[in-house]
Amino acid sequence: MRNMMCVAVVAAAVAAAAMTTGARADEEKIAIDKLPKAVAEAVKKRFPKGELTEAAKETEGDKVSYEVSVKDGDKTMDVTFAPDGKLLLIETVIDVKELPKAVTAALAEKYPKAVFKTVESVVKVTDGKEELDYYEVLLTTAEKKELEVQIFADGKVKATEEKKDEPKKDEKKDK
Repeated sequence: MRNMMCVAVVAAAVAAAAMTTGARADEEKIAIDKLPKAVAEAVKKRFPKGELTEAAKETEGDKVSYEVSVKDGDKTMDVTFAPDGKLLLIETVIDVKELPKAVTAALAEKYPKAVFKTVESVVKVTDGKEELDYYEVLLTTAEKKELEVQIFADGKVKATEEKKDEPKKDEKKDK
């Protein structure tokens, strides 16, 4: 009887974990030549000199999007498209020196002695108009915690997430 209760508890925990992971985006790497035609054409149109380096299909619930890594000159970007080729988001790796003073001041105050690992500008695209939404900073605190901080240009923190053994695929150290 006790073993059956343990099995039931474990089964319930597994089912709960499966349901919660269903809400997260599933990312599946795909070959660049397997991108939908509309997405491939949109990437080439928006970044005519860009080199496509990676692609992934992301599924969140019933929504599908495609994230394409593009190297354009000295910039590296992760660009998100809808299956119909509509541009949704541009995440560009930038140098920490490119952050607004309000952002660096807020991060220095909240995370003294932190080491910045990756800094990105995140541009949201609405009705074809590209507009800076926030900055995404991957940092290591003085306490050796790795955090991803989303922060607006005015220094107000949008969100913070502790990273646990999940380095970003395009992680780069600032110069």
